[in-house]
Amino acid sequence: MCLIDEAIAYIRELFKENADGHGFDHSMRVYRNAMFIAEGVACDRQIVGLAALLHDADDYKLFNTAENANARSFLAEHGVDRETAERIIAAINAVSFSKNRDRKPETVEGQIVQDADRLDAIGAVGIARTFAYGGKHGRSMDESVEHFHQKLLLLKDMMNTAQAKKMAEKRHQLMETFLRNWEKENEWEVIIMGPKDKEQEWTDEIPDEEEQDNEYEPTYRDGSAKNECWEET
Repeated sequence: MCLIDEAIAYIRELFKENADGHGFDHSMRVYRNAMFIAEGVACDRQIVGLAALLHDADDYKLFNTAENANARSFLAEHGVDRETAERIIAAINAVSFSKNRDRKPETVEGQIVQDADRLDAIGAVGIARTFAYGGKHGRSMDESVEHFHQKLLLLKDMMNTAQAKKMAEKRHQLMETFLRNWEKENEWEVIIMGPKDKEQEWTDEIPDEEEQDNEYEPTYRDGSAKNECWEET
């Protein structure tokens, strides 16, 4: 079993109890996003792959660890040399939005993994993850929607790589469409009580499902990225 496969097995077990949007499925999407972006960038794909898979292994929201203890333990146990391990850890530490909001990662590998993680925070998956996390942590739906304005709508313009910027465009548009429909469906005073006069009648129609489907073409290619096997030393 190559090291990438070992890392996948490791995070599958590590996140098996997680259901708040930061679990195994999220890490795999980040991995696939990262490897797709890396295809068009001069970078160390092995660093990118392992950093993407392990990027949440020590997330403070999930684990009470320090100094990337889980990621470091995995890398040490699988014979990754110290210099390479530090490059992987540096890429991991560049991912966090709260810790790196105004800082661009210094390495291209860090930029790719940061982009890959942020892409999974927007679009259809990002919408689902927002409500999954909010529900688990006691947020109301309105509080979860506020998170779009505080963070998610900012991410499109914070991407580092050309490919990520392209992928972010339609995901951002999808969130904007969702928020417009959210506002319309929550206009309870108009819908239930009725307009106060004819001038206040609501005439802004929501596009039908077929029209919306035609407008949205997924930018994420079908199928999983090929695993980048890294022989242990």
